[in-house]
Amino acid sequence: MIRLPRFTKSVSVRLSMMVVGAIAFLLLASLGVMFYFSRKTVKEEALNYAVQTLDGTVRHIDNILLSVEQATGNMYFYVLPHLNEPQRLNDFCCKLVEANPYIVGCAIAMEPNYYPGKEYFMAYCHRSGNSPVTDKESELIRSDTFGNRPYTEQTWYKEAMEKGRTCWIDPLKEEDTEDEALTTFSIPFYNAQGKCIGVMASDVSIALLSKVVLDAKPSDNGYCTLLGRNGSYIVHPDTNKLFHQTVFTQTKNVADPSVLEAANAMVNGETGYKYFKLNGLDSYIFYKPYEQAVIPDRAMDKLGWSVGVIYPEDDIFGEYNQLFYDVLGIAIAGLLLLFVLCTFIIHHMLRPLNLLSNSAKRIAEGEYNENIPETHRRDELGRLQGNFRQMQQKLATHVNELEQVKATLNERGERLHETYRMAKEADRMKTAVLNNMTNRMIAPTNAIENDVYHLHHSYKKISQEEADDMTDSIQKHGEDITKLLNQLIADSESDTRKEVDAT
Repeated sequence: MIRLPRFTKSVSVRLSMMVVGAIAFLLLASLGVMFYFSRKTVKEEALNYAVQTLDGTVRHIDNILLSVEQATGNMYFYVLPHLNEPQRLNDFCCKLVEANPYIVGCAIAMEPNYYPGKEYFMAYCHRSGNSPVTDKESELIRSDTFGNRPYTEQTWYKEAMEKGRTCWIDPLKEEDTEDEALTTFSIPFYNAQGKCIGVMASDVSIALLSKVVLDAKPSDNGYCTLLGRNGSYIVHPDTNKLFHQTVFTQTKNVADPSVLEAANAMVNGETGYKYFKLNGLDSYIFYKPYEQAVIPDRAMDKLGWSVGVIYPEDDIFGEYNQLFYDVLGIAIAGLLLLFVLCTFIIHHMLRPLNLLSNSAKRIAEGEYNENIPETHRRDELGRLQGNFRQMQQKLATHVNELEQVKATLNERGERLHETYRMAKEADRMKTAVLNNMTNRMIAPTNAIENDVYHLHHSYKKISQEEADDMTDSIQKHGEDITKLLNQLIADSESDTRKEVDAT
């Protein structure tokens, strides 16, 4: 059997626990409902904010890409009349790189044998190192090659020639771009017959693109990401992921399958959000396909890119959780304070009960004259104390009366005991006297019996004188017996009078 602690046996403590328990139930129920709907509202606001952030990120990226497209398109029309002047093509490439801070390199490559005596021709100009987009004074380097393979085998050239239209190329991670990862905007050149004869390409550093996009952080610890159609990173805060890495190579080292689910959803062009855990951090990712803004004369290419905004759960619910813990702490502290106050107040109000309990205990131990003070309270406890006081007074009076009756009965009992002792002694004396009388009657009785026996059986044989003697003897012994009986009766009457007088 479980025994409760001693302090829980106190009425004030139990009443306080019941009051605080009821209030705690109502308070926790109210807080639970409030925080449930608050969390729901916070989540809805986070969704709305994430959608706005996604749209803003898409517009931001699209503005950068659009500026690259427009700058490249404008230069394209400058180049067209001078395609037969290969010595000037490098100048056009450098002017384009100088004109747009987002373009870190420009290449013009013609189909093999386009120029007589030259199997391959490529004019290439790029900024030195990983220069920031605002560094227009960085050194421009001219070259006639890009990467370690012929340009005819490189994606930026092949894809534009095969499609025969302008296109954005996913980051050139399969190329030998050791310095930095690039995404390229390619425009093919056409001859009079409409055949593709070359490509003009503008390189955008995805590291610099990431920096520009990530400067506008969606939250303290959140960030944006942009994935290519093959899962390659175009925008990501970790520059190490921008080079020779896709989202799927990253997820191979991640145990949580939720990361792969989110990655597949983005690559598949879905719209929505998912919960996932990355590096032990609970997060949400909100994603949608990247769509170019519709502008007249703009080539609307289906890029297959996807934009994502990642929020750690603490960024969404951090303040909410902190508020929850603060309110919960305040509620617990308030309940403890309420418990202490209730215990103190109830204990003070129930003080008469403690007084009556102690008085009842002493009365039960035989202290019937226990003094119970008079109260001026008019509530239930005051009436109880007053009634208990009246009961104690009447009980004390009744007990005193019983004590007097007891004393009287004890006195009478002692007298009866003495009378009984005297009666017993008298009875013993009577028995002794009776035995004495009886013994004294035996001889006359035997004598009378013998004389009567002789007279009855020998009266014919004895003389008249002997018969007279026997008769006188019988009379004499009869008188003796009569005297003894009279004395016995007289003694008995005397003892009876003594007993009556004694009682």
